[in-house]
Amino acid sequence: MGRAGRRAITENLARLRSEWRLDFVVVNGENATGGMGLSGSHAKVLLEAGADCLTLGDHAFDQKDMLQFIQNEPRIIRPLNFAKDAPGRGFGVFADKRGRKILVTQVLGQVFMKRAFDDPFSAIDAVLRKHPLGGAVQASLVDIHCEATSEKMGMGHYCDGKASLVVGTHTHIPTGDAQILPGGTGFQGDAGMCGDYLSVIGMDKAEPMRRFVTGMGRERFTPAMGEATLSGVYVETDDKTGKATVIRMVRQGGRLEQSGP
Repeated sequence: MGRAGRRAITENLARLRSEWRLDFVVVNGENATGGMGLSGSHAKVLLEAGADCLTLGDHAFDQKDMLQFIQNEPRIIRPLNFAKDAPGRGFGVFADKRGRKILVTQVLGQVFMKRAFDDPFSAIDAVLRKHPLGGAVQASLVDIHCEATSEKMGMGHYCDGKASLVVGTHTHIPTGDAQILPGGTGFQGDAGMCGDYLSVIGMDKAEPMRRFVTGMGRERFTPAMGEATLSGVYVETDDKTGKATVIRMVRQGGRLEQSGP
């Protein structure tokens, strides 16, 4: 989320990769540029900081240069059920340093979203069927980008046993429901944001509070610039089955500091 969130990644990810011996890192870059979308230059910053793959969201193309940039950068994944003529890809299969294949895909939810998107469940089903765990891929991650926690949980159960991890993004607030579902899929309702939590979902709190209180806006929203918390989810998987064996929420630094894996 904005400059503070980018700084949390650039200053901490390399260390965490080493300390936690991370094999593969996915970063949601949806709000990395001014809180609205992701620019090509900031995508490069996140990838150079140690991210293996970036996902986007409903603000995927708010930064217009991403329309071109994504076509030449396969490590950026836009929503699978976005507009049919949108550039880029809704999923990708990557290899970690040990050669294991990892599927990353993202879908947009429908509940309470500002525009109607195609059915995320049928979209994700087609991709997971083509990339079965323990077969075509050794691990798979589904980023469900939506407002409603119920829809995120529904996606988790729908993918249970077919994905290593289903994790929600979009609402900027980390949820305390990290768990392994009965079929072996790790799940967390929302990974939370990498950003300043002394804010209103990452934005400087003055303008959102003014609009809540008065119903009137005076200025544009701007990202809060205080110390950021790096938020996310840590998962270990079984190489043979691709199913999750360990899952823990991550909160490093800032106001929500807690211990890691």
